[in-house]
Amino acid sequence: MLAGCEGLLTRNTVAEGDPQRGAAAIYRYGCGSCHTIAKLKYAHGLVGPPLTNMNARMFVAGTLPNTPGDLIQWIRNPQKIKPGTAMPDMDVTPQDAADIAAYIYAY
Repeated sequence: MLAGCEGLLTRNTVAEGDPQRGAAAIYRYGCGSCHTIAKLKYAHGLVGPPLTNMNARMFVAGTLPNTPGDLIQWIRNPQKIKPGTAMPDMDVTPQDAADIAAYIYAY
């Protein structure tokens, strides 16, 4: 194994999140208008990066380690984490953020 690539072999999961609820939350918040998201026919946006294969990525938003906690925080507070980012604060609830993260990690 290459040094520094250990994280690529782990599969992130969100214990407090539910992927099915995540799919519904993704629809409600309109995430698919900016992102392409696996297995969601309404999610083909090209403004933000595709949210596919998240378990194979080392970083969230280009700077945060790809952990469930960091992904949840990014979903909830992108402007606080990276001021000026194109991703708006959407007032995502903690549970919805966990559910969205669970969905994204599942696919």
